[in-house]
Amino acid sequence: MNVRAVTTPWQSAEADWLIVFVPEGADFLGSLADFDKASGGRLTRLKEAGDLTGKQAELLAIRDAQPLPAKRVLLAGIGKPAEFTPQRFERACLTAVRSVSEKKFPNVAIAAPVVEGTSASITDLVQIIATAAAVGSTGQGIYKAEPSRFPIENLTILVPSSGDGTRVEAAARRGQILGEAMNITRELVNRPAADIYPETFAQRAKELAQDFGLFCGVYDESWLKEQKMGALMAVGQGSQRPPRFVVLEYQGAGDDASWLALVGKGVTFDSGGLSLKPTDGMLTMKCDMAGAATVLGAMTAIARLKLPVNVAGYMGLVENMVSGNSYKLGDVLTARTGTTIEINNTDAEGRLVLADVLSYAVDEGAESIIDLATLTGACVVALGEDIVGAFSNNQPWCDKVLAGSKRAGEEIWQMPMHDAFNDLLKSDVADVKNTGGRPGGSITAAKFLEKFVDKKPWVHLDIAGPAFASSAKAHREGGGSGVMLRTLVEVAAHFGK
Repeated sequence: MNVRAVTTPWQSAEADWLIVFVPEGADFLGSLADFDKASGGRLTRLKEAGDLTGKQAELLAIRDAQPLPAKRVLLAGIGKPAEFTPQRFERACLTAVRSVSEKKFPNVAIAAPVVEGTSASITDLVQIIATAAAVGSTGQGIYKAEPSRFPIENLTILVPSSGDGTRVEAAARRGQILGEAMNITRELVNRPAADIYPETFAQRAKELAQDFGLFCGVYDESWLKEQKMGALMAVGQGSQRPPRFVVLEYQGAGDDASWLALVGKGVTFDSGGLSLKPTDGMLTMKCDMAGAATVLGAMTAIARLKLPVNVAGYMGLVENMVSGNSYKLGDVLTARTGTTIEINNTDAEGRLVLADVLSYAVDEGAESIIDLATLTGACVVALGEDIVGAFSNNQPWCDKVLAGSKRAGEEIWQMPMHDAFNDLLKSDVADVKNTGGRPGGSITAAKFLEKFVDKKPWVHLDIAGPAFASSAKAHREGGGSGVMLRTLVEVAAHFGK
């Protein structure tokens, strides 16, 4: 997608579609008033007829835009000005972009709104527009003969002439990079396990690393054995697809600067193992590598943005399948740290993978750690499909991650981590069990992971709900969402400051 930000008035913009945002309840002002007058009161008539309300994300298409040079105009509501927020604007923008991308229209112009009383700057809005244009026009129909969505080829963002041109251009570029990184993650999540398995995921990581100047290390079974990653290898031993371990490094700061570690669960398909999932529970399990895919996408964005920070991405990649070689209930595994783990559910496999990856990140010198995983159905039950659960051993570090999510416009809710939950993980035969039963299932999973971070500042993000949308809505595509990628980039941008 080619993106440019210009100060051309939207009444003069040439495009296949021109998207203009309309507030609810207010009189037409400025450019809207000018267009209403030039079109002989068209907007006034539409408003009086009840067709143009300005309500949040409500759309009205004008397919004959005369006297404008644009061929078509889409009027998109942004609600009452007093209720305007960047998050609500993003939803309106995504809804509008998804509407115009249902057919192939290469040239789209979007006018950044001027909203009185909002704390959002013009650069904030421009970044949101660029990201929404990239994400909203890209669908999940990768294998369809007839695409149901067509990416925008040329995007023109129309801004007020009073804006700072350099900062606006930078915001447009940043928004585009974030949107394209989210699409990398979404595509990986949306592809089936026949296409994305440990070896092919690792190959994709190598290609992206080469494209964007990242160090990439891909390690096979012999290396995993040398590293004594017994927990990770046990999960993958039932599959014909061998496991892989991927390391990405971006060094944007000095040798003496601290390193931020991003750790991703990469179960490229999760059958549940011998604790076999039912059909309905297995249908979307191609998405169980969304944590690793998010780390990969975030690392490309961090590199493209040239952030002055050191970041390492660690991804443990396995398939959890059923065979005569599958790990079994009652097995006792030995993790990389030497911790022994009694298996009482082979479908609680993601935490076993992360245990070894987290300990490796600690030993490699990570100062602070964030892991992402589609880890527990319990978190979906607790928080639904739109909110990520956060778990941490260090409140100041968690506060920084929460602040990053707020700046990114992504929803996180911090969950408790009381030591009493450790009692549910006690085993009679090993150091720990891999599950603590149904009560507090997302918390006991996090308490399990906590045992492998050696008290380093750490935040675990359970993205099981928001990482994969079971169905489409007006503002979002079904399938992979790319959730938390923008939060990771925000945290990285402020790391060490």
